[in-house]
Amino acid sequence: MESLPISKVRPNSENPRYIKDEKFKKLVQSLRDFPEMANVRPIVVNKEMVVLGGNMRLKAMQEAGWSEVPVQVVDWSEEKQRRFIISDNVGFGEWDWDELANTWDAEELNDWGLDVWKTEDFLSNNNDYEGLDHLGKLDKFMGAELKRLYLVYDSETFNKVVEWFQSLCEKYECQNNSELVLKIMESENI
Repeated sequence: MESLPISKVRPNSENPRYIKDEKFKKLVQSLRDFPEMANVRPIVVNKEMVVLGGNMRLKAMQEAGWSEVPVQVVDWSEEKQRRFIISDNVGFGEWDWDELANTWDAEELNDWGLDVWKTEDFLSNNNDYEGLDHLGKLDKFMGAELKRLYLVYDSETFNKVVEWFQSLCEKYECQNNSELVLKIMESENI
């Protein structure tokens, strides 16, 4: 790995990935808050200094005002370069939403760039939802790509429901509640 002036590194004009405004802002802020992250995930470039991996990070580093960027230069065939551009961006893993919901802070995760569930406080205090009643806020939020189902119970009922979900997860050998609901729907021919 080496550090180069940012002006020497060229974005890849054939990059098939993009980042939307809100996520881009989060990436810029992430690099400002945690610049050391770039040293362990350098931008991958070919010998012509064209980015193969990290186009959005390069753009965010430019926006954040970086003058130098960490790069890893590779000497690969054209075929291998094209394969890397795609393979580097494929998300093979999946998030365990139950684990995230139960052991991580939603606000922190959101600040770090992970799109997560929105808390009642978020819906109440977010300017994007200003002027909307509670149902209007939920309708706007539910326009997101991933849909969430919220169930509200008193503490006693909630604990019973959690125990019921846990026992059914064991019975149906499910990894999380979302998988369980799908299996129950299958068994009921829904």
